[in-house]
Amino acid sequence: MLPDGKNTVDVEIDPGRCQGHGRCYDLVPELFGEDEEGYGRVLSGGPVPPDQEAGARRAVLNCPERAIATQP
Repeated sequence: MLPDGKNTVDVEIDPGRCQGHGRCYDLVPELFGEDEEGYGRVLSGGPVPPDQEAGARRAVLNCPERAIATQP
């Protein structure tokens, strides 16, 4: 939970499952990018801002390898 009382989530990519399809960074470029080998990576290392939670969840649902997860 953020200091202002709003809920938030953390998002992470399992590098062992990611196959580099790029759906995460195509769908939500403000949260995800690609590394030097084309695999997805989370751009920020902390909680997802509340206004970007829907994008994080959309990336989770669209990852064909189920490599992306959100944690409350």
